Amino acid sequence: MAETSGESVLTESVGSDPQDESANPYDDAQSAQDQRGRRLAAWRASDRVLWRASADRSIGERLTSLAAEAGKVHDLDDWTDVYGNGVVAALERRVAELLGFPDALFFPTGTMAQQVALRCWAGRTGSPVVALHPMAHPELHEGGAFGAVSGLRTVHPTHELRLPTADEVRDFEEPFGALMLELPLRDAGFVLPTWDELTAVVDAARERDAVVHFDGARLWECAPHFDRALDEIASLADSVYVSFYKSLDGLSGAALAGPSDLISEARVWRHRYGGLVFQQYPAALSALLGLERELPQLPSYVAHAKTVAAALTESFRDSGTPWFRIHPEEPHTHQFQVWLAGDAQALNAAALSQSEETGVTLFRRWFTDGCPPGIAATEVTVGREGLEWTGRDVRSAVEDFLLRVS
Repeated sequence: MAETSGESVLTESVGSDPQDESANPYDDAQSAQDQRGRRLAAWRASDRVLWRASADRSIGERLTSLAAEAGKVHDLDDWTDVYGNGVVAALERRVAELLGFPDALFFPTGTMAQQVALRCWAGRTGSPVVALHPMAHPELHEGGAFGAVSGLRTVHPTHELRLPTADEVRDFEEPFGALMLELPLRDAGFVLPTWDELTAVVDAARERDAVVHFDGARLWECAPHFDRALDEIASLADSVYVSFYKSLDGLSGAALAGPSDLISEARVWRHRYGGLVFQQYPAALSALLGLERELPQLPSYVAHAKTVAAALTESFRDSGTPWFRIHPEEPHTHQFQVWLAGDAQALNAAALSQSEETGVTLFRRWFTDGCPPGIAATEVTVGREGLEWTGRDVRSAVEDFLLRVS
């Protein structure tokens, strides 16, 4: 199950009949764009939200904020970067330091960073086979890029709604050169293994002479669950990818951290893949700001997500909601899923009317992808704004939402 944190016209159906030849795709696109604008306006105008996504703000707001804050993390009298020097190189050094690796490399996207990393490892191991979860990001959201672009082949040690166990990795019937672990596994509900389970899985991969790569798009918020520092978590892997916009509120961008020889080769492949961008200082500055401002706050978001999830559970149970699920029941990070029996269109209409009429945004978008029939799901993120919500606030918002649904 997945709903992107931003809004995309391409991923939203507006209900046109594919058998109706009179349906105009341009009208559909305009309708979807209008709906997107309505949602963004409602979320932006809301006084109470659990989290504000970076895509909720206007271009002017983002640029004004960046210009006002960037001087706190970098000398703005410095020259702009050119093909990865200057502030981009400073960001790379910071990431390598945080994750405990000798080197790191900035990429415009995580899709590119992971393809390059696993392509480089395939050359070293002699195997193009990557073991990963079938709900991992490259399998669901990248158009088969591993195979189509990089000549890699994927296999799945498990199909459970969790990362593979050590036994599943150890006993998997097919050889593989790399094990990729997405931490947390977003589409399964932002789920994480325990620390002992994670170390056992890594050990099992090593027994098979496989390298271990962490898809750490959301690694930043995993430290509280594991009760370990970021560098200790990252040290389990041979390489780690991290994102700057998912949890750190950056504009865009990613980094690959690993041994110096891997990063040197990745630098060559980044150029070949079209990722050596002339200037990237806005993204780099926003990433440095995220590391300075958001990273230290993530543990408080994770802790408060447990309060919000518990209040949601209590509210749905006490209201007599026929069927619901908070997944995981106690969130592993500051994000989790809510599943309800019902029609996604009706749930979205209720959520939007609540935002527009009360200034309270409890839920954003409900979706049915990957859900059983009759079930819809949404992703809940608790950020800086959510820290103000008490359990009573959550229960009040749920009560109003359910009245709108009924």
